[in-house]
Amino acid sequence: MVEQRATAERQRDRCFRALADPTRRDILARTLEREHSVGELADLYPMSFAAVQKHVAVLEAATLVTKRARHRYRFVRGNPDAIRSVAEALDELERAWEGRLERFEAELDGDRNTEDAG
Repeated sequence: MVEQRATAERQRDRCFRALADPTRRDILARTLEREHSVGELADLYPMSFAAVQKHVAVLEAATLVTKRARHRYRFVRGNPDAIRSVAEALDELERAWEGRLERFEAELDGDRNTEDAG
């Protein structure tokens, strides 16, 4: 159980690191719309083919995209399940933050009530 949680945390970290780069976010958005060859993606950015390949490899390692070979081409498709997982992680963080804010507000209200009674 602890090992599964650690593995899930490492995977989540890979996703967030991958999403930290604007080029990778753009590649992901494009590949969620439709499948692209790596060559098509490389034509869209002012960088080398090898640089785009590296961005795709980071996204693939984070399971945000999948890659398949067809003849001599590599096709990339966004992984909606991984996006849902990232969204769930962000929702979890939001709930934790909201809980902290609610507790903080309750503390403030308690202090105000004490001042009003005094």
